[in-house]
Parts: sequence; structure tokens; C-alpha cells
Amino acid sequence: MAKGPNAFRTISEAADELGVPQHVLRFWETKFSFIRPMKRAGGRRFYRPQDVAVLNGVRTLLHSEGLTIKGVQKLHRDQGLAQVIAAGIGSNGSASLDPDFDYDAPAPQRLDGEARNRLAFALDDLTAIKSRLDGLLSRP
Repeated sequence: MAKGPNAFRTISEAADELGVPQHVLRFWETKFSFIRPMKRAGGRRFYRPQDVAVLNGVRTLLHSEGLTIKGVQKLHRDQGLAQVIAAGIGSNGSASLDPDFDYDAPAPQRLDGEARNRLAFALDDLTAIKSRLDGLLSRP
């Protein structure tokens, strides 16, 4: 079963979609500070749709347009991430710009409802523990 267009991709899925080896994606992360996939425990990478769009732009600029790594870095510095992404639009049909997304903003860390509830529960426990400790410390 194929993933939806908004689903996160593993490094192998992103590499297959872009037609490049996985080690190339890891290398690009070291050369381009604007490539920032989400990393889970153990360093496992997950690529959001906008990450894949960025990678597609980098691939197009390097492989099709003939820019060097420094050339892509300069393009990003001078014209922004949206220009890098725009370079990849149409090259394989998978990338498109979302007008409401701030491509130059740091990636947000979102919590699902269960994770938020666990954190709220832990915070309540810690607050109760702090109150108990404060009570114990205030005794003569």
C-alpha cells in the first residue's frame, strides 16, 4: 500500500522517491544546514513532505542544473529555501510549494494527544512531588 502525499518518509523511502542512494541524503545533511529531517530515538530519520521537496530541489540543482555544492549553498543564502524547492518542482512531479508554509522556519515539534496527555500527567506528578519536598524542607 502506498503512503499518502502528506505521510512521513523513512530515509529509504525518500531515497527511492528521489532516485539517489541513502548515503547521498546523509551527505547532503552535512553540506546543507537547511536539510533537517526529524530524528527519532536512535537517530532514525523521518522526512516530512517539505523535506522531500527540499531534497528534490537540491537533487535537481546538483544533478540536472549542474550547480556545485557551494552554488546551491549560495542560492539558498541569496534567494532562500523556497527557491531551492522551486528548482525541483516539475522535475519528478512530486514537489509543490505550499503557500502557507514558512520554509525558512525551524521545523516545529508537534505532540499527538497521547504524548501531550503523558506529559501533562508527568507534570502533575512532578508538581505534587515538589509540593511534598517543599513541605518537608520547611519543617524545623
